[in-house]
Amino acid sequence: MTDTETLPEGTIKLFRTSEHDCSYLDDRQSRTLFLDPDLDFSLDLYEELSQAGFRRSGKHLFRPDCKTCQACISARVPIQAFQAKKAQQRIFKKNRDIKISVQPCVFRQADYDLFERYIAQRHADGEMYPASEATYTDFLAINNAFSCQLHFTLDEQLVAVAVTDRLHSGLSALYTFFDPDLDKRSLGVFSILSQIALAKQWGLPYLYLGYWVPGCRKMQYKTQYQPTELLIDGQWQAIEHEP
Repeated sequence: MTDTETLPEGTIKLFRTSEHDCSYLDDRQSRTLFLDPDLDFSLDLYEELSQAGFRRSGKHLFRPDCKTCQACISARVPIQAFQAKKAQQRIFKKNRDIKISVQPCVFRQADYDLFERYIAQRHADGEMYPASEATYTDFLAINNAFSCQLHFTLDEQLVAVAVTDRLHSGLSALYTFFDPDLDKRSLGVFSILSQIALAKQWGLPYLYLGYWVPGCRKMQYKTQYQPTELLIDGQWQAIEHEP
């Protein structure tokens, strides 16, 4: 189905998928609304749609558009107000020996090899298993003016990669993968803390974390970074504790 919507940049086409099994909650059906994939969208349009709850996945901007469910709620961290918990402070200190560099968002064999290991060991029951170079490229190696990769290296060995977008209002954390054998380092948490630190360094007010889904265990971590702001009824609302 095709919809149109008028924004300051003009009328745009939005497409809606048919219903399919929900990836987050069992026994629910979901639909997705996404921007015309043939549109070469600008950063301004990306920013505006982000404020309406859209996310980027590869070349697509999308948001959930389910008939009877509104469980997917956009979450972001206000950088200046963020207060790391003691456990988060310990994780940050534990990884002080890791070097972080900002790299272009392109395909590199070493990145893909780490991604393939991560998917095989952590998400063998997920939609991206088995990994492929084509899927990886379409998802995480789209090079444009606003995307980048954070490379985390330990003793010159790549241990994690975080793909993030730089919007006008903040960084948008898209995906992180890491060495599954370094579980004790909590590299997923360290990635988010590092992006918060980078947003602060770049003078950006927010880190966007994607969708928080009440009742979905794998999404609960997104409200562990306090304070958290949730997009509810079109307005960003601060919460001080996990709902």
